[in-house]
Amino acid sequence: MSDSYIVDPDVGFIEEVTRLGGQDLKKCYQCATCSVACPISPDTKPFPRKEMLATSWGLKNRLIGNGDIWLCHNCGDCTTRCPRGAKPGDVLAAVRAYTVTEYAVPKALGKMVNNPSSLPVLMAIPIAIFLVVGLVLKMFGVNWLNFNPAGDQLWQADYISNYLVDIIMVPTFCGAIGVFALGLKRFITDIHANALLEGKTDKEKIEPVEFIRSLIKVLPTIMRHNRFSECGENKDRATAHMMVLFGFIGLFIVTGTFFFAEWVLHIEGPYSQWSPVKWLANAGGIALIIGGSLMIAKRMGQQDQITSYKDWYLIGLVLVLGGTGLLTEMLRLGHLYDLSAFIYVLHLIAVWMLFAYTPFSKLAHFVYRTVAMAYQSYSGRT
Repeated sequence: MSDSYIVDPDVGFIEEVTRLGGQDLKKCYQCATCSVACPISPDTKPFPRKEMLATSWGLKNRLIGNGDIWLCHNCGDCTTRCPRGAKPGDVLAAVRAYTVTEYAVPKALGKMVNNPSSLPVLMAIPIAIFLVVGLVLKMFGVNWLNFNPAGDQLWQADYISNYLVDIIMVPTFCGAIGVFALGLKRFITDIHANALLEGKTDKEKIEPVEFIRSLIKVLPTIMRHNRFSECGENKDRATAHMMVLFGFIGLFIVTGTFFFAEWVLHIEGPYSQWSPVKWLANAGGIALIIGGSLMIAKRMGQQDQITSYKDWYLIGLVLVLGGTGLLTEMLRLGHLYDLSAFIYVLHLIAVWMLFAYTPFSKLAHFVYRTVAMAYQSYSGRT
């Protein structure tokens, strides 16, 4: 005798998924073409058919904490082959966006990050923080904020001290790590409970050491973007995604190196243009610009794929980060110091937004998808 399941639809969840890009959800009639077409769907309990059914019925609890929604890379094979145009890939992307806001706290901030009308407020927050902290320090004689520095050779730190930048950025970065940690603790618990419920694993509890080994095991797959190469429709997306990924990794290394040089070795900038670290910084900025531009070109050329605000927010942030960083350097080298300082302020706003809002934005998929792939390896699903 089959088990019974009481359906309790969450209409609000369906409406929110529709708003986030899953507006073609109701066209699905459960033919399972999507699960057959997907080249990376596991052999046991394949996606995305079961996720399309759960979303259609508003079964929020069966989707939030479902690791399979993160295994989907939205390559488009299922969308192209769907006979009804239900766009399963876009529906799962919308469910992922909803899930991010569910796991990140405070939820109100998550809703703001995904609301275009809130963008001016989100940009104003870092401006206010820098002004308040800088002016308060000035009252105590610490001149880390200077609106009119003097000298023949100026650089951005003469306007806004690197120490002021660091004492604001470091807590912001640590706060984002904390938000991710809280979300991931719930996420891992939920995906394991979901896997047990659906028979995806026979492990009663997660063994931390084995899970970490599985995480290390999947990192090469992520770095090489192997899943993208298995897709048929959009495997060329791998180039743009890899450029953005390695651009961020390179810039993270650069930031850490300069932070160590300034706070530990007390070596002040500006640093030589011949420095290998400076080369890496420039390469990282160029990679972001090229990768972001390729993403725009790809999305503009795909009329059958839905592009929502969360997608444009991420691409825009990538381009602004790379563009303002390189432009700040070029204007300084061209002795246009005031203009360089203005662009640098825009760069700082973008960096702060990257740190503070990543747990609430589409960029969070890098963390959640990595954990979901590690869990798939840990549970033995192929």
